[in-house]
Amino acid sequence: MNIILTEDVESLGSAGDLVKVKDGFARNYLIPGGKAMAATTQNVKMLEHQRQLVQARLNKLKTEAQQLARRIEEVSCTVAKQVGEEDKIFGAVTAADIHDSLAREGVTVDRKKILLDEPLKSLGIFTVPVKLHQDVTAQLKVWVVKE
Repeated sequence: MNIILTEDVESLGSAGDLVKVKDGFARNYLIPGGKAMAATTQNVKMLEHQRQLVQARLNKLKTEAQQLARRIEEVSCTVAKQVGEEDKIFGAVTAADIHDSLAREGVTVDRKKILLDEPLKSLGIFTVPVKLHQDVTAQLKVWVVKE
């Protein structure tokens, strides 16, 4: 019997997969448990339509992320920090500081998407990756200057 999985089933497949199983397994376990539905022509068409909608939404999100990445790469972010002797920064420049500086430039990005391995602790120019989408990562130029 052909069925469409509505949720992930270990050793069988993931949600949305069209699989062939034994009739008893489908009728007695998968369909009553809400883990699958029969693969009628109507259900298969509905599944394909849902896949197309999801794919269109994912494409739209990726396009928006690419546009935001271009905007981020055009902007250079400046963070002013107090410095002591030998131009040593008091504290460090964190993702939150970079987030605030980007907000002043008119670019809104979740600070968790700013991939800073460790806080910046010296003056200079740094390139910081910003992951906007699983396939889109922008390179932000950050200038750390003295106040």
